[in-house]
Amino acid sequence: MKPFLLLATRAEDEAADDEYAAMLRAGGLDESQLHRVRLEAGPLPSLDLDRYAGVVLGGGPFDSSDPEERKSSTQRRVESELRRLLDELVARDFPFLGACYGVGTLGVHQGGTVDRAYGEPIGAVPITLTDAGIADPVLAGLPETFEAFVGHKEALRDVPLGAVLLASSSACPVQMFRVRTNLYATQFHPELDVAGIVTRVRIYQHHGYFPPHELDELIGRLRGAVVTQPPQILANFVARYG
Repeated sequence: MKPFLLLATRAEDEAADDEYAAMLRAGGLDESQLHRVRLEAGPLPSLDLDRYAGVVLGGGPFDSSDPEERKSSTQRRVESELRRLLDELVARDFPFLGACYGVGTLGVHQGGTVDRAYGEPIGAVPITLTDAGIADPVLAGLPETFEAFVGHKEALRDVPLGAVLLASSSACPVQMFRVRTNLYATQFHPELDVAGIVTRVRIYQHHGYFPPHELDELIGRLRGAVVTQPPQILANFVARYG
């Protein structure tokens, strides 16, 4: 089996390592089967996509909708590198799964609009599949409605022209979509369980997702969530393309 490639953007080692561990666990992979490149740490190396079964893009603190002058030089570099990579991925219809940051990245690449109209506070929300989502093999085995963890300041206004809407929530119309046959993006986090989301909120408590003084109250609510279905998406992705 060819390995998968995880592209990460989290500068905090604890967050980056926890995300990698979550992707391994949800995908049923070991470290030899999921190579990782931390884009925030340095330029994207030259990639031979034929060496990989698929590409996964993790989440991160970058906001696609920020004005260019407010973006760091690192964010501008990462976005430029991802645009060039997506040119090739889309042209080849190469297996791709973007989580959270992936919605904005793939969505903008395909001509969609990302802004702050449909942001969601951190928490577990019901995600509902469309008819296309119910029929999609990457969503096989999931119920029509399931709980997933979200927490984002920006979102896609609508699916890009030619893309297929796979899932929505009441506050965010584009929770998952597909481009061509093999490129997917989710706004929710398919890799996160309760322990993972608690780790994230501790690390990012000063990044504007919630008032820091509400940390303990938020963690209490998160610990009561029952989120078990979303990792099946990663397992299905690995099984389909691995």
